[in-house]
Amino acid sequence: MIRISSSLIWGMSGVVGWNQAFDDPIALPGRQPLRTLRDAALYVTVLPKAEYDAPEWQAAMEALLLVAERDGPTMFARMGMMRALHRHRPKDTPAPRPKAAKAYRIVR
Repeated sequence: MIRISSSLIWGMSGVVGWNQAFDDPIALPGRQPLRTLRDAALYVTVLPKAEYDAPEWQAAMEALLLVAERDGPTMFARMGMMRALHRHRPKDTPAPRPKAAKAYRIVR
């Protein structure tokens, strides 16, 4: 389990690292949008333990760490955050299978 303290996040400086901005901010209902990796990491660190321990949040935090520490594309961190934020939404039902074609014999 990945656990990051907020003091570690606030200790980073510079434009790279935790200050990288998302291409599109992550909108949250009733709250300011998450604009940087730092905003997203601080949001994750204040989650209740039961919520934080979910595999989706662990993957999101791991993506945040990789992007911040290795200067990766912020889209990976954004995708992880969006997946974790929407983990309770029902998955789309699969498309119905097409009917099997009838077999015909040609009689001559």
